[in-house]
Amino acid sequence: MRIEAMDYYGLTKEFYHAGFYTTEQHKRLFKEISASIRLGGLIALSGMIGSGKTLLLRKLQEILAKEGKITVARSLSVEKQKVTLTTLIAALYYDLAPKATKDMRIPAHGERRERELRELIRQGRKPVVLFVDEAHDLPKETLKGLKRLHEVILDAGETLSIVLAGHPKLKNDLKKSTMEEIGHRTTIYSLDGAINSRREFIEWLLDECSTPNVKATDIFEPGAIDLLAEKLLTPLQIEQHLVMAIEAGHDADEKPISASIVDSILSGILTDWEGALTRYGYDQRSLSQLLNVPQPEVKLLLRGQLDPSRTRELQDQLRVVGLPI
Repeated sequence: MRIEAMDYYGLTKEFYHAGFYTTEQHKRLFKEISASIRLGGLIALSGMIGSGKTLLLRKLQEILAKEGKITVARSLSVEKQKVTLTTLIAALYYDLAPKATKDMRIPAHGERRERELRELIRQGRKPVVLFVDEAHDLPKETLKGLKRLHEVILDAGETLSIVLAGHPKLKNDLKKSTMEEIGHRTTIYSLDGAINSRREFIEWLLDECSTPNVKATDIFEPGAIDLLAEKLLTPLQIEQHLVMAIEAGHDADEKPISASIVDSILSGILTDWEGALTRYGYDQRSLSQLLNVPQPEVKLLLRGQLDPSRTRELQDQLRVVGLPI
């Protein structure tokens, strides 16, 4: 956000520095996911782009680390499409090995590696949880391998949980018949809808990022806040459009910012069907796989150039898996 616009409205920091906005659904998710972690197993957290999955994972990891009853491990690999089971086992080794251990060498031989991993978990004397963000990009074989890894640890009498966080595409992929082996063994939680009180979230965001003497209604007219809350879905969307509205309001020398300025910012942006599907984790390639049709036909569908009867047919398939149309 431009500094002059921040000063004009009394803002002291960017919205992404506001912290974590905890709703009742978040509290329930913390409680339910923590309980599932203690039992051990495969857990999936689904949420569209910008719904706050990464922030929630970070908060949950902080809570578990503070309690000290569960050992937290994380996969930091950013190229999720290339992540193998070996990569995720390495993440467990790095986080479970004693801090005093130097030049740790992970066995290259699978049998020895898994036996040593079981021993590491046994020595820790606590359940272990491995967090994997952006898991919608993990190869299918890696997902299936995680199920086998969990069973190896379970057979040794130890507890390992694996939390997979990703777009709704992850949830839908786990429900496919080809993923039945892991899908039926995975407890799935959804983050979508966690910010149902979007007006309250917007007011909290503005309060957190402004000087104490500035109120949310000093920056936006109540009608403008209502419009933002009505039209936007995710925290990321809200943050992005607040910035655009504040910069547009500053350019127009308008304080508080009116609903007409907000409406001009929102128009033409929220009707992008392809953008909405992208927030659910689906690009043209993955839509082609989901619908079992060629990519050129998906392009025509997204551009509104497909035959109406064929469009309705494909839209019905998308409704079945809960995608926005």
